Amino acid sequence: MDLRQFSRHTEYSWHIEPRGEMRVPAVIYGSEQLVRDMDQKVYEQLTNVATLPGIVQAAYAMPDAHWGYGFPIGGVAAFDPGQGGVVSAGGVGFDISCGVRNLYTGLTVDDILPVQQALADMLFYKVPAGVGSTGAIHLDAAGMEAMLKGGARWAVEQGYGSAADLAHTEEQGCMAGACPEYVSEHARKRQKSEMGTLGSGNHYLEIQRITEIFDDAVARAFRLKKNDIIVSIHCGSRGLGHQIGTEFLKRMVVAASQYGIHLPDRELACAPIDSPLGREYLGAMRAAINCALANRQIITHLVRQVFAEILPQACLTLFYDVSHNTCKEELHELDGEKRRLYVHRKGATRAFGPGHPDIPEAFRATGQPVLIGGTMGTASYILVGAEQSLQRSFGSACHGAGRSMSRHAAKRQWRGKKVVADLEYRGVLIRSPSLRGVAEEAPGAYKDVSSVVDAADLAGLARKVARLEPLICIKG
Repeated sequence: MDLRQFSRHTEYSWHIEPRGEMRVPAVIYGSEQLVRDMDQKVYEQLTNVATLPGIVQAAYAMPDAHWGYGFPIGGVAAFDPGQGGVVSAGGVGFDISCGVRNLYTGLTVDDILPVQQALADMLFYKVPAGVGSTGAIHLDAAGMEAMLKGGARWAVEQGYGSAADLAHTEEQGCMAGACPEYVSEHARKRQKSEMGTLGSGNHYLEIQRITEIFDDAVARAFRLKKNDIIVSIHCGSRGLGHQIGTEFLKRMVVAASQYGIHLPDRELACAPIDSPLGREYLGAMRAAINCALANRQIITHLVRQVFAEILPQACLTLFYDVSHNTCKEELHELDGEKRRLYVHRKGATRAFGPGHPDIPEAFRATGQPVLIGGTMGTASYILVGAEQSLQRSFGSACHGAGRSMSRHAAKRQWRGKKVVADLEYRGVLIRSPSLRGVAEEAPGAYKDVSSVVDAADLAGLARKVARLEPLICIKG
């Protein structure tokens, strides 16, 4: 992008003042190089978001921002229902509540290396991955209803974990306000046999080692040490979430004009929060959040089974589970007044700082963990929410590296077999049902995750705590 389009407020924040139909400014966080390398569509989409009814403060883009559907991926925007605020399915995304879950193991690198091959093979065998992957769980109508209502709590009740897991999960494992009655039969059918599966794209299951600590005090509070082994699970609501997004976007496109909403881009289809359609979408979306939470909980159970067989000395306890691709009702202070806002985070992670009441009690003194997924074969990061993040981005940070080229372009440049061989040479074992999918997710197809995380840290969105690098990656 041409940096002359922006007013540079700080070294890591770039502003677009309201013009035309924009109701609020647009703000991009990132280094000069990250912003320069972003596609012009990020600028166009973010300024379009700033025109939507009821938006408050600003439309934000995180350092990993790239072109998405309607909203840029890495986009954050909050809407006030009292000012005609809207909810947008494109502002949440199709993979509703895609997120990252990290598990302690009590192991070190020395424990993993002798069994690395066997562990990779058994994890790949046990946890289904890939397009249309299905698992051993098949939900009947009653089970589907209970899962959509109960989320990870339902999964724990079915024997896939313990109450201790819920205490370290965002929303304590269950999103309130879910309305399964607004989830279509087609969406339910797509999910019937997909619980406990990774899916495809950038989703993964990784065995990672901590290679660097940046904040000793927070790392101690988080129980993180160099050379510790962490399990990371990155996936979402699978076919159900995608179907909900698809169906409601179609309905919102038709309804927008009926509500008197002018859309600069039909992909920004939305409905007033307090309208019947808005309430239906929120109820269905919250059910999809519960689906994602339950899915990651079941995968956790499967991973624990594998470790119990290969490394029985391991103790896999949950560190934290945090979602991106959500719209959540939250209280935020604006102009000295507490207001009920609906915060869209699309490819962005909640990053609340110390003392926030929505943080699990275990992390209230430090701020919540912010889990940043890396690209295949590159680093991931653990950050902690920063106090100033609430004022700068409604308590939000980046969620990953962010793509720098399309999947089609990646397939033209890389071959999956070569990517697998190169990573194995570096000590990273890849297991995937699709070499084409591996090519699409080649590390070079993404931004440099370290640069993205540094920008989030220096912009005051979240603080770096630890860097992790993979030893095993199960890829869809």
